[in-house]
Amino acid sequence: MTDNRAMNGVSWVETAADGEARTGWLNTPHGRVRTPAFMPVGTRAAVKTVDSDDLTAVGAGIILANTYHLMLRPGARIVEEMGGLHDFMGWQGPILTDSGGFQVFSLEPRIEERGATFRSIHDGSIVSLTPEGAVRIQEQLGADIAMALDICVGLPADRDQVNDAMQRTLRWGERCLATHTRPDQALFGIVQGGIDPDLRVESAARTAETGFPGFGIGGLSVGESPTERDLALEAAVSGLPSGKPRYVMGLGDTEGMLGAIARGADLFDCVIPTRLARHGKVLTRTGDFNIRKARFEADGAPLDPECPCLACSRYSRAYLRHLVRMNEITGFRLLTIHNLRYTLDLVSVAAEAIEGGRFESHLASVLSQRAGGSQ
Repeated sequence: MTDNRAMNGVSWVETAADGEARTGWLNTPHGRVRTPAFMPVGTRAAVKTVDSDDLTAVGAGIILANTYHLMLRPGARIVEEMGGLHDFMGWQGPILTDSGGFQVFSLEPRIEERGATFRSIHDGSIVSLTPEGAVRIQEQLGADIAMALDICVGLPADRDQVNDAMQRTLRWGERCLATHTRPDQALFGIVQGGIDPDLRVESAARTAETGFPGFGIGGLSVGESPTERDLALEAAVSGLPSGKPRYVMGLGDTEGMLGAIARGADLFDCVIPTRLARHGKVLTRTGDFNIRKARFEADGAPLDPECPCLACSRYSRAYLRHLVRMNEITGFRLLTIHNLRYTLDLVSVAAEAIEGGRFESHLASVLSQRAGGSQ
């Protein structure tokens, strides 16, 4: 079944492919984004320690906000009254909202066919989230892309548990699509199935049949090994149509994203760049390091001499180490700017390599450089 309402101004057009890796343009009501693309995570309508100007400066094309957190504080009604997420947070580029499924999963909710029931992290009150409710909240938030409500299972898990969650996610996806009415917003379905290739293929094929204009591949980065993740990803991609975007949810490390791009993935999100920055961890082409270490105390070099970001073009490792060790917010902001620039450049250069038909050699070069680097 194909529901034309689901397209709603969002489309993806492939411009080049190199093996399974591909590049293209994701078109949305708030602009277009070149893929592969990474979405900085603005959980509560804010990417931690940076603002919308910072995000523009580092090259972010699309960002992600969290339905679960925003439904609790400040509430979807307030965001809607303030003109939707774009006006509320002063970001006029594309926005994707997740459905809250992963956050609910982390709270050990009671799952029933109707939906999930859990306690608010703010005051302990009982909160329920249904497929229909998740869609209505995201329509109020006004993102360009909304996600269907799914059930995420922590791994390892037995096959029956994974299958039950996958089957219910499929049923919930149909309910989400039947509820969705906002004309300027697309609703993506979510593929589940754990690390079982057969379940992944089944989930992908049946989710595709429902008529979604794009797909999240969920339930990964929740306890599986990189090899298990890659095999599950390959199985999921094999069951999805080639002409629609594929979004690997929660993946954001260098090796993981490049491996997923090699397998045909287009979109990513993760808190890794921002969270690591707040712990002093710096991402670079030649390996990652923690700026808190004593050897950087009198180091006058930039974090990465080839990085054009604000942190690298103006400040030394010694100064940034001082800021972070003193818990100065400026230090965490500058490290976040750098880590985001590194991550966004990673996928941007990958797109260029695909366009030039040299992605395989590019992948080998990046992995070799990081493995051989020393900080």
